[in-house]
Amino acid sequence: MNETLYGQMAGAAELAARTARGVRREQLDDATPCAKFDVRTLVNHWVLYTSHGLEHRARREPLPPALTERDFTADPQWAHAYADQLERAVAAWADPRAWHGEVDLGGGTAMPAEAVFSMVLKELVVHGWDVARATGQDFPCPSSTATTVLAVVEEYAPVYREYDGFADPVGVPGGASAFDRALGLSGRDPGWTPPRAGGVA
Repeated sequence: MNETLYGQMAGAAELAARTARGVRREQLDDATPCAKFDVRTLVNHWVLYTSHGLEHRARREPLPPALTERDFTADPQWAHAYADQLERAVAAWADPRAWHGEVDLGGGTAMPAEAVFSMVLKELVVHGWDVARATGQDFPCPSSTATTVLAVVEEYAPVYREYDGFADPVGVPGGASAFDRALGLSGRDPGWTPPRAGGVA
C-alpha cells in the first residue's frame, strides 16, 4: 500500500465532497472548462468514475450498467450521496490486498493497481477543479497532491489524447505552479472563467 498516495486520495476526496456540496441546481446546465461537458454531464462523469469506479476497481468488479447509465444529479441529495460513496471508495483501498496485482480496465487492458489508483486521483482532482471553476468555487489542491497529479498527467497525457480525454496542451507562464502545469498539460486553461450571461466572456 502506498501510504502517501492513499493520504492524498483521502484529502482530495474531502475537497471533492466539499466542492460537490457547493454546486447549486441552477448551475447544472452551465459551461465548464471541459468544452464538451456542461456541469451536469461533468458531475455525472466525476461521480461515476471517482467514487463508484474507485471502489469497484479496488474490489476488481465491473461497473454495472445501472450505474453507468444513471443521472446522479437527478437526486436532489446527489452531493451527499457522492460524499458517502467517496468514503466507501477510499475505505476499500485501505485493504492492502487492493494494491496487489493488476486492475482490468476492459477491452483487454490491465494496469498495475497503484497506477490505476493514481489515475483516479488525477480524475478526482482535475475534474474537481473543473466543477469548482464552473460553479464559482475555489479548489485549493495541496502542493504534494498537485505534484503527484502533474506526474500522472505527464506520463499518461499521450494515452488520454489518443482516446480524446485531453484537449491540446495550453501554455502556462514560466514558474507556474505544479497544479497549473498539470491543468495546462491536460488541455485546460488555468485562468478559465465561466462565460457571462449573453455570451460575453
